[in-house]
Amino acid sequence: LQNIVSKHSAQFRGNAQHDALEFLLWLLDRMHEDLGTASPAQHPHGPDQVAPGWVPWRCHPHAGDTTLVMFHRSSLTCPHCLKQSNTFDPFLCISLPIPLRQTRALSVTLVLQSERRRFLRVGLAVPLLGTVAELRELVAREGHVPAEQVVILAEVSPQGFLRSLGDSEELSAAGEGAPLYAFQPPPARRPGCPRSLPASPGAAQPEAQRPLPSTARSSDCLHRGAAGHLLLLLCNAVGDGHRLARFGPPLVLREERGISWEQLQQSILGQLQALLRAELRAQGTGVPLFRIRLAGGTEPCTYLSPQDPRPLCHPAIDRALQLSGAGGPPHVKLMAEWDLSTKERLFGSIQEEVVEEAESVRRQQEAHRQQPSCTLDDCFQLYTKEEQVWGTPG
Repeated sequence: LQNIVSKHSAQFRGNAQHDALEFLLWLLDRMHEDLGTASPAQHPHGPDQVAPGWVPWRCHPHAGDTTLVMFHRSSLTCPHCLKQSNTFDPFLCISLPIPLRQTRALSVTLVLQSERRRFLRVGLAVPLLGTVAELRELVAREGHVPAEQVVILAEVSPQGFLRSLGDSEELSAAGEGAPLYAFQPPPARRPGCPRSLPASPGAAQPEAQRPLPSTARSSDCLHRGAAGHLLLLLCNAVGDGHRLARFGPPLVLREERGISWEQLQQSILGQLQALLRAELRAQGTGVPLFRIRLAGGTEPCTYLSPQDPRPLCHPAIDRALQLSGAGGPPHVKLMAEWDLSTKERLFGSIQEEVVEEAESVRRQQEAHRQQPSCTLDDCFQLYTKEEQVWGTPG
């Protein structure tokens, strides 16, 4: 066979290695010329009546008796005048694309406003090419969050908050920097509803009363916008602004902007009542137990001062609200920094939160761990998929 081929094609002469695909194309072309009575190059265009898709070349009215060449009808439709143009392209062979997986597995921890289930980790199949707005809808649907309560998506590392995710961001980078959390905002309080605040547990040790850096101390500012409520995301951590270790669950609170430091502290401790040691729950004090710092913004060392009559009215809070962007409702991320002795005395050796894991986490991980499979028909469907061609109008 090699001797016969070399007589008719100089490129295959000699005993050197040759490309198998080139030989196959050459062989099919010569067989097509010998067996057929018409050349496809003579009739590049066919009638519009021929059915779309892949059909033998011999079905073409001008194809003669050729049996090896296939042709495909390409249809182009103008979106303005709806004029259709059909072109018939002959093929000896085609290179089909292989459909790739269009989703990836992503685990998201939901922080819910439910007494029965506060924390739930769910598994999602998120599209590779999408936006965070789509992810927000998937999370809300999986967590059965009402449509009016738009969840806030944020990356939370073992050290605390990294960033909130905006709706216009691409999904490709979501959850890669740190585990992803979805916070369900608490319902708005009714006007005139009294606050029910628990007592602050235990007296603080002298270490917890360490003064803030003078350059970062907030002033006694009384902001004009003291009315209304503020949505707060908060993490508790041991250490200071340079070296932190997060403990306990992340919290989401809705507070009045005009509350005092003691009211804010009591509200935070009220969210942590289940974690406090039983013998300390009934005690109370007005001494600050921790320091509060803005997180995830351009001012990482901005602390709120306990001497501020209205700490949530600090100008840095307004700047943080502006930076929250289009990522759910406007919110501010805070870090409560505890001294080790105070944290151990009130909470013991508690580390991160205990999260219930839904069955969807294992299911999505297993589904995306397997190699995707496809049929030859899937490859043809992808090859002939309709697409929009952009060009300059003539």
